[in-house]
Amino acid sequence: MSDAVFTRDGEAFAPSVHARGPWDAESMHGGPPTALLARAIAALQTRMPMRCVRLAVEFPRAVPLQPVLASARLTRPGKKLALAEARLTTLDGTEVLRANATLLRRGDVPLPDAKPDAPIPGPDQGSPASWTGGDEDAGFHLTAIELRFARGDWGHGPALGWFRFRMPLVAGEETTPLQRAVAFADFGNGLSRVLDFRTHLFVNTDLTVHLHREPAGEWVALDARTDLDRSGAGQATSVLHDERGRIGTAAQSLFVDARG
Repeated sequence: MSDAVFTRDGEAFAPSVHARGPWDAESMHGGPPTALLARAIAALQTRMPMRCVRLAVEFPRAVPLQPVLASARLTRPGKKLALAEARLTTLDGTEVLRANATLLRRGDVPLPDAKPDAPIPGPDQGSPASWTGGDEDAGFHLTAIELRFARGDWGHGPALGWFRFRMPLVAGEETTPLQRAVAFADFGNGLSRVLDFRTHLFVNTDLTVHLHREPAGEWVALDARTDLDRSGAGQATSVLHDERGRIGTAAQSLFVDARG
């Protein structure tokens, strides 16, 4: 079994079983391919050193568990603000993921001291998670990451969970703070779920992540909640933290249905 989520094969990224998601054994979890788009955006050449402060991802279809290509381009170059877009395609050219990003220049701005937020329980205060969604023995949510619940648990509504990678996102590369943040942000609907995977679908159709600073350290926390409506829609919202404090927010629109 591979010791990375993806392995480079020329320009393509070949997923291992660790990229698999909980909905379909032949499809990826949303986190790993989203992190590939973040990787492509971060590699863009900009006029000034910049970082991504917003990543808005659309999932037009399930991302198949097969090699993919990630590309990005600047749509608005600039010295202070730049805009970018990225695409993930299969080798036959089918688009499976697309994203828009906002990039801001990296500066050094004097600011007044901010009042610290009330601390949240850290990863050392959390309990290791036990998956309750099915009988899978591998997948991104099972083998690629470590999850510790500091508040709540699977299937019990609002929850606070700490995440870290057990392996590299791409073999031979160090996983970056941006890649960690966006990969884990896709867990909001699962972390705070109120429905059973075996009886209902609550699949996110998009993911928008805002980061006012990059995470420091290997752990990222989601303080997540899910709200549902009988019309078949829902939303998962998460506040993102590292061990120093709040780093941003994430939101997912959900398609909700009973399994037939």
